[in-house]
Amino acid sequence: MAARRHGVAIVGVGTVGFGTFTDSSSATLANAALERALEDSGLSRADVDGLLIQIGSPRGLDYDAAARLLALNVRFTSQTWSHGRFGATVMQHAALALTEGLADVVLCLAVFRNSAFAKIGTAGFPSFGEGLREGGGPHAETHWAGLAAPIGGAALAIQRYLHRYGIDREKLGRVAIAQRRAAAGNPLAVFSKEIDADEYARSPYVVEPLRVLDCSVMVDTAVAVILTTSERARDLRQRPVCLLAYQGIRGGPNEFVFGQPGLGVNQAEIFDYSPDKHVMSVFGKAGLDPGEIGTLHCYDGFAPQVLWTLERFGFCGPGEAADFIGDGRIELTGTLPVNTSGGHLSEGHSNGWGHTLEIVAQLRGQAGPRQIAGCETAMWGTTIGDAIIYGI
Repeated sequence: MAARRHGVAIVGVGTVGFGTFTDSSSATLANAALERALEDSGLSRADVDGLLIQIGSPRGLDYDAAARLLALNVRFTSQTWSHGRFGATVMQHAALALTEGLADVVLCLAVFRNSAFAKIGTAGFPSFGEGLREGGGPHAETHWAGLAAPIGGAALAIQRYLHRYGIDREKLGRVAIAQRRAAAGNPLAVFSKEIDADEYARSPYVVEPLRVLDCSVMVDTAVAVILTTSERARDLRQRPVCLLAYQGIRGGPNEFVFGQPGLGVNQAEIFDYSPDKHVMSVFGKAGLDPGEIGTLHCYDGFAPQVLWTLERFGFCGPGEAADFIGDGRIELTGTLPVNTSGGHLSEGHSNGWGHTLEIVAQLRGQAGPRQIAGCETAMWGTTIGDAIIYGI
């Protein structure tokens, strides 16, 4: 096993689950998730001196309200932009704070209620106005061209990808089918009924070539993750899940939130993507290579993001992922199980926090019927280059 580079570990997790919680406030949901994470870790509220927030008001709680309403006295706090891509960034900031002594025990909190608002892409959704900012919206929204929701940019990217590499569109169904099969063993999953290729093919298009079954399911949730130093973690209740290595989100003229470089619109260059030493550096830091990852978990707001993450991090070559995942490779019994909770497509869109819960469960050996035998390493990664490698 690789050296524990950063000396930081997850010691407690808690969630209220995934679904619709219209009768509960954000604070109520956050408190329930926190209580479960504290119970899981054996720590108390008084031990928590760091607070990092991933989703703020109005969908969730801002850091000041969270600290006050959850009775936390913290000496380090931060809050990211309210978009799902920042789940790993929050975890990385927690690790940095612990490494630099800014806090001893850090709570990472994601709580949001989508059911309280209109559909994403409409004026009643809190982030609708961001699509009108200079330079376009955060998910490639370009309202002046009729793309008012994230699915517009994702559909353009996958259309271009299929055309560039000559990929049979129906091969995309392998992602949804595999993740729904995994979700069948997850009691938290919103959708747990297995689907087959025929059912997938009957799924209607939302924005062609993306079908309903290629899209994540919006939910309400609250997830609490508690981290501390590996030294302190040894004395706590649960087996520590260590952060072996991590790297941040990439940005620039050629980066595109839904796909690897070269798939977006209005990019500075058009080129064939291949992983470079910077994108792959997380493996070197962990002392591992892609073949030693026991399970991969990746952001799947849309099914093609799984393919692009596999290619971004060199698990297979550009344009090869649709065939790479054939023959059950990414299913529970495959050589690289992916999103074993069902992911955003089946468990519910949790901005990546459900994936973190699943990584912890797998590495602790607590995943029940989804458990991967002998799982000792796990990786989180996205199409825009951020990653965390975990180990025990």
